[in-house]
Amino acid sequence: MVKLDPKIHLPTSEELPCSDDTPVDNEDQNWIPNFLLFLLEFIWGNRQDWYFGADMAIYHTTGVSPLVPVVPDGFLSLGVERRKGGSSRKSYVLWEENNIPPIFVVEMVSHTYGGEYDTKKEIYANLGVLYYLVYNPQYWRRDRQQSFELYLLVSGSYQLQIGEPFWMPEIGLGIGRVQLQVGGLEREVLCWYDRQGTRYLTPSEAEQQARRQLEIERRQLELAQQQLERYRQLFGELPEE
Repeated sequence: MVKLDPKIHLPTSEELPCSDDTPVDNEDQNWIPNFLLFLLEFIWGNRQDWYFGADMAIYHTTGVSPLVPVVPDGFLSLGVERRKGGSSRKSYVLWEENNIPPIFVVEMVSHTYGGEYDTKKEIYANLGVLYYLVYNPQYWRRDRQQSFELYLLVSGSYQLQIGEPFWMPEIGLGIGRVQLQVGGLEREVLCWYDRQGTRYLTPSEAEQQARRQLEIERRQLELAQQQLERYRQLFGELPEE
């Protein structure tokens, strides 16, 4: 932890840039974190104690300067207001969040390497991020890594975990990959899972599943009515009780 001079002014979120303005070099860097956020809005719709940011600056006091943020592709914090003061955040400023760091961070490796396996890994460890996911579906061979690497912070250092989907008890969610039809395209995405390893469905998938279940119940009722009608034809009306 960097010691700060008490005379140093810590700016407010209103005074700080919301990102570092570094452009992404593929659409998944924005799309997949926002997809995880979209799912959380559905899974935790009634909860107000969490925040998920995508491509948003995190300002902290564990680096070279509180004015220099780290900007993950996506991050999740628990025990904070879902909407800060009832409105949207411009950035995530730790000294305005009771110094609660994100509990989960995801970085997506792109064509332009951004230090996901070293520089940022060290930053997140110093920040106290418990779970750090490096998702590298395209360039993992180039980087000599696995395409899905989830790290757990243990005694200040990250340890690579095994298993997928991986259950994160402190969060109450698992994380893993799946092939989905999204927008008419087949693509690999990150998804949330429950303790049993069952993937949380998207709202459209849940609606389709409910429709299928209603159709099954309708057919079962029709079959029962047909069987009853055949019984009546063979044996007449059922005796009254």
